[in-house]
Amino acid sequence: MKLIILDRDGVINEDSDAYIKSLDEWIPLPGSIEAMARLSKAGWRIAIATNQSGLARGYFTQEILEAMHARLAELVAEQGGQVELIRYCPHGPDDDCDCRKPRPGLYRQIADYFGLDSLSGVPTVGDSLRDLEAGVAVGCKPYLVRTGKGNKTANQALPAGTLIFDNLAAVVDSLLEP
Repeated sequence: MKLIILDRDGVINEDSDAYIKSLDEWIPLPGSIEAMARLSKAGWRIAIATNQSGLARGYFTQEILEAMHARLAELVAEQGGQVELIRYCPHGPDDDCDCRKPRPGLYRQIADYFGLDSLSGVPTVGDSLRDLEAGVAVGCKPYLVRTGKGNKTANQALPAGTLIFDNLAAVVDSLLEP
């Protein structure tokens, strides 16, 4: 199975230090939706793992988050692709949960969904160190994009083997090269 795990904010859509709190604030990054559709049409299964502590902080509701995710799936579907799974952590940073990245709980949920014993070698794409650390903890291959917080993250000590690309479209180009 060809599976990829993507972060959401800063990889697929614009990020904000003030949080993405409404459907109007959820704005896809140029080329990200098309890239996801190309990957899906090439036989890849797409999963998203995203921290959404804005829920715990009261910045937005479950319904608003679901509307953002429905819009994301709809846009990818309009391009002929499919987002198969979205898993999110609704907790705040002090909640001591296993699903908030950099902990790997969301990745374990994704592995369980797909019936996989291991995520070894599965590409994971993020714009922050915690995205990469969560994936690497379960054997994923880390890809850093320079969108979102990625330029700042690129100056940090990255997990061994991290590949750096300008954006999600460039990652997809690399994965789809013959």
